[in-house]
Amino acid sequence: MLSTLPETMRQIRFAEAGGPEVIAVETVPVPRPGPGQVLIDVVAAGVNRPDIMQRSGNYPPPKGATEVPGLEIAGRIVALGEGADELAIGDEVCALVISGGYAEFALAEAGHCLPKPKPLSLVEAAGLPETYFTVYSNVIERGRLKEGESFLVHGGSSGIGSTAIQIAKHQGARVFATAGSDEKCAFCRELGADAAINYREVDFAEDVKRLTDGKGVDVILDMVGAAYLAKNIASLAVEGRLVQIAFMQGYRVENLNLTPIMLKRLTITGSTLRARPKADKTAIAQGLAREVWPLLEDGRIRPVIHATFPLEEARKAHELMETSAHLGKILLVTGR
Repeated sequence: MLSTLPETMRQIRFAEAGGPEVIAVETVPVPRPGPGQVLIDVVAAGVNRPDIMQRSGNYPPPKGATEVPGLEIAGRIVALGEGADELAIGDEVCALVISGGYAEFALAEAGHCLPKPKPLSLVEAAGLPETYFTVYSNVIERGRLKEGESFLVHGGSSGIGSTAIQIAKHQGARVFATAGSDEKCAFCRELGADAAINYREVDFAEDVKRLTDGKGVDVILDMVGAAYLAKNIASLAVEGRLVQIAFMQGYRVENLNLTPIMLKRLTITGSTLRARPKADKTAIAQGLAREVWPLLEDGRIRPVIHATFPLEEARKAHELMETSAHLGKILLVTGR
């Protein structure tokens, strides 16, 4: 551990469940890494939808985890816990964290850290872990997207969406995205989407049918939930796979015709990331290092950063995310 490590740090905490007004900055002792952990001097942290849900009281951190929000960070390792010997003090990394990212220092499991890709700054690298872990595990592993198949992602201009478009395209898939404005649709096409559908103007299921000559797509990544389920099923091809990762518009469905699931032999699956066992996340990190990180190192894919805010302006970052006006990632920077 560095002898120059400060005793205290700033972090964000939610005073209570509520709107952005409950966000507060506090000063607390710097944590110390336990076995298998590293302490990271945080340069930047990603802001994600689950942070908004946690703030509103609908997504508490897992038992034993800090209540400080933040699921992804980038910075420099300044201390090693017992058994974290594969990393070294001074390493520049980005990391998936279970919580605690909105802080000047944060703990991470050594197995959940990945090296900063050379073309990126540490600020840019903070926009990688949550979205890349999520997209890789759900689109490539659970969705089994293969070269030559077709793929649809909803919310293509979001952090998840912009990542999914790029990874699916480099997987050799034909890529479609939905978005809520012509500007966002253009953004999706710039990232590599073969077509982008403005869901406010057209029925996306009808447009998918048109774009695929009636066949449908092989894989759908959805964050909307119940409001889209019937149309997602209609949009899938024979042997298609729907992967559900969030329920922004409901999680209960009534009066759903299940017949197409049987007739088209569909698979409906999904996952959460935060509460998964440490070993699962380590395996995802290893898959990313093997299959996706070379694309980042070569500059063939990249995180898209919409805006950065100082840590103490986390309220403004949350307000922006709730407008859904962003194209790509929103980050907090510590100034370290």
